[in-house]
Amino acid sequence: MNDYNITVVPTNNPKIIKFEANHFLAKGNYELKNIDEAKNSPLAQQLFYLPFVKTVYISGNFIALERFDIVEWEDVKDEVAQQLVEYLNDGQPVILEEDVQKKQPITVYAEVTPNPGVMKFVSNKKIVPATYEFKNIDEAKDSPLAQELFHFPFVKEVFLDENYVSVTKFDIAEWDTVTMEVREFIRDFLAGGKEVISAESIQKSKETASQNQAQTAVDDTSKQIIDILDEYVKPAVASDGGNILFQSYEADSKTVNVILQGACSGCPSSTFTLKNGIETMLKNMMGDKVNEVVAING
Repeated sequence: MNDYNITVVPTNNPKIIKFEANHFLAKGNYELKNIDEAKNSPLAQQLFYLPFVKTVYISGNFIALERFDIVEWEDVKDEVAQQLVEYLNDGQPVILEEDVQKKQPITVYAEVTPNPGVMKFVSNKKIVPATYEFKNIDEAKDSPLAQELFHFPFVKEVFLDENYVSVTKFDIAEWDTVTMEVREFIRDFLAGGKEVISAESIQKSKETASQNQAQTAVDDTSKQIIDILDEYVKPAVASDGGNILFQSYEADSKTVNVILQGACSGCPSSTFTLKNGIETMLKNMMGDKVNEVVAING
């Protein structure tokens, strides 16, 4: 029988603390928000009897807990760590793996992008029906996958498109040290059949897209520009882990305003691509109707 020890590790979120074990605890990644969701985890069920436990995360060799505001971790972390040690050394199960939903065969590979701060993680299955961009964890409230990615302290932004996830990092980490961890996490999340985007958010996105298209593409020139971007530009930028959205067309100055997302946002080479690629293409195909293309978000 394994002799378990627990190390308490703070996170960048003051409400969440990690309890790292010296042995492997679970094959997958689990986020449990209440005792009903914890039916396949006897350990999580026991933890939810602690009145301050809000969410339980179990992955690999650690258990992370999110607390309610009724306590501070400094006051209870040692007690929780001791409880975990006693539970694990008593040989009690962490996850009843045989009862967990059977995982789907999923592969995920990492792909570099022109933006050194962004890595693209590509799945062998479609994961979302449209594009979604999250600048922080608050914006990601409708995406369980993005929310969990933001728990990595080095994750700055998350962008989702059909079959890939683009992750923008802070400078505190280098991709060669964290890529494998993120790739495995995304693969396990998808393989577990978890919800990437809530159904309500998907429906809302469809309605918003229809409304935006009706509002922005009111003239023939705008429609032509959108068609060109969709056919010639979007596939290219998607291959680099990004996206481009038509925002508006200013007829008086013949300026096309666009929004760059994912790996394209903040990319050192995006200005060159915008001016020497997209702007040149639109000028060639639209004639004197286009004078300049501007990314309104940089």
